Parts: sequence; C-alpha cells; structure tokens
Amino acid sequence: MMRVGLGYDVHRLTEGRKLILGGVEIPWERGLLGHSDADVLIHAIMDALLGAAALGDIGQHFPDTDPAYEGISSIRLLVLVGELLKEHGFAVGNIDAVIIAQKPKMAPHIPEMRKNIAKALGIGEERISVKATTEERLGFTGREEGIASQSVCLLEEL
Repeated sequence: MMRVGLGYDVHRLTEGRKLILGGVEIPWERGLLGHSDADVLIHAIMDALLGAAALGDIGQHFPDTDPAYEGISSIRLLVLVGELLKEHGFAVGNIDAVIIAQKPKMAPHIPEMRKNIAKALGIGEERISVKATTEERLGFTGREEGIASQSVCLLEEL
C-alpha cells in the first residue's frame, strides 16, 4: 500500500541568524528564526513524511520547548525521521518540495539540498525534487518577511 503526506512550514527572516535551507548554508543578510536551525524545507519534508505514516508531526517528536533541539541541524532530525519510518515499516517512494521566497535565489543551491536530503534518508537523489518560486512580491514571502516551504511525499509500506 502507498501513502501520501503533505507538509508545510514557515519561519520569519531575522538579523543575526544563518540562512539554512535543505541543510545548505546560503550566504544572505538574514536567516530564519526558530528553535532549531529553522530549515523550513526540511521541516515541511519531515511533516509530509510523518503525516503519510500517521506518526504525528515534528512538534510532537521534536518539541521547541526541549533544550535538546535548540540550534540542532534539521538534517539530523530528518535522519531520525527516516529511522522512525523504517521502524514502522515504511520506505520513501519520492519527495516533491517547493521553497517559497522572494530572495535569495535558490537555484544554485538546489543540487546540494537534494544530495543532503537523499543522504539523510538513505535514498537516491532521483527520488527528491526541490523547486523554488517567488510570490511576485505578494504576501509575507513577497515582502521578504519570511520563507515558506511545502512538500508532498509518497511512502510505500514494506
């Protein structure tokens, strides 16, 4: 049987933080505010994977009230989600994700993002799609107040 999951995340842009997306540090004047590294792409992917497996969400597994997760790499958390999926008899079929940001340009960083995600989950890069779009200066992402990400995934029961 196959299962589909949907994930969404958003974080505010702020001074004094690194911009980490897909496990890649992107040179930029601001970063995303959050308890962990605030990697919205990885957070959306984790929520899609957990949702497809009916295993809750990232807030349930990695609460922002737990000091153990303060500043943690979201890629490390994705590894844990991958292990949890395997424990419950699931394999990742594919992941499709989009980053929604007015700036900076994401295209130069997408190959490394795909590599990081694939490695964390122990799957081939051909199963990972990452895209980026702007919202034509509309809404909070268009005004460069934050960055959002959406993801869908397909899980296969082993």
